[in-house]
Amino acid sequence: MTGSISLHPLLDRGVPKGSPGFSGGVLVCECADRPVRVKVDGDVAHNHACGCTKCWKPAGATFSIVAVVPHDKITVLENGDKLEVVDKSALILRHACKGCGVHMYGPVERDHAFQGLDFVHPERFDTDGWSPPGFAAFVSSIIESGTDPADMPAIRARLTELGLTPSDCLNSALMDVIATWTAKKSGVLKS
Repeated sequence: MTGSISLHPLLDRGVPKGSPGFSGGVLVCECADRPVRVKVDGDVAHNHACGCTKCWKPAGATFSIVAVVPHDKITVLENGDKLEVVDKSALILRHACKGCGVHMYGPVERDHAFQGLDFVHPERFDTDGWSPPGFAAFVSSIIESGTDPADMPAIRARLTELGLTPSDCLNSALMDVIATWTAKKSGVLKS
């Protein structure tokens, strides 16, 4: 049993269950004073544990929990003046709270297969029921954040035990989306 491996406070209790028909909710940052609130209409898609060094992670977490929603389903409700883009040169323009550092949403605006999608951290919803994580991406990247490479077999085993197939890129479905978009852009595939 590899249950003692800590991945993320949410995952350490097991993968949460989603609720059929989840219609969205409000993402809330960690600030006690004037928290940023962002409304998401509808459920998230492609939810996963992410080991990259760019995603926001709660204190002590090895992985983030991140998913996407269509950009037109995002509305900043309160305290948007506290938001700033973490890295304006990045593909994902992560809008973080200047007070607590939580990434509230991250649109993909430039020409890319994910253009029109926003990345969100569903554990910040003020209600439960969103689609649960279904895979783990960029697993080897946690080494870049300081994880001992010797711990990787146990971490991959724990992810597998949770049903989150570990990958060192995105899952096959998302990689197919990127490859298809790239092939159409280059003219190899016709629309």
